[in-house]
Amino acid sequence: MRPYSVDFRQKIIDVWKKEKISIRGLAQRFDVAKSFIQKLLKQHKETGDIRPRPQGGSPPTKLNSEQLIILIEIIEANNDATLEELSDLLYEKTQVKVSRATLGRLTQKLNYSFKKKHYTRRKKKVTGYSKKEWNTGQKFGKLRHQN
Repeated sequence: MRPYSVDFRQKIIDVWKKEKISIRGLAQRFDVAKSFIQKLLKQHKETGDIRPRPQGGSPPTKLNSEQLIILIEIIEANNDATLEELSDLLYEKTQVKVSRATLGRLTQKLNYSFKKKHYTRRKKKVTGYSKKEWNTGQKFGKLRHQN
């Protein structure tokens, strides 16, 4: 949800100063939460400012740019390693412990995938029952194979 605009906040402060309405009354009048009015008045009394405060944001990444380059080198040198093994190798080189989940997010961000490559051709795919077997009401007929 976006913060309320500065002019809306100013209207609330002006009404509060002129009419000395209770916090609950202000909240009902402007159709906002009581806690918003409390925080706005507290901020106005302490700082004199009514602009919205900066919102949270995400936590900083565990690896800096140099460590990311090292991670890329490790991935390319050990392309069949698991996330756990990559974590151990990264710790050996950088002394930074990173969880499997964090490594999973980083490898996704770096466009690496851990899908197995099938070097042999698959024999046949099983897709379901043939139309004839389905129409006869046989629930467990022969499976149809496609090349």
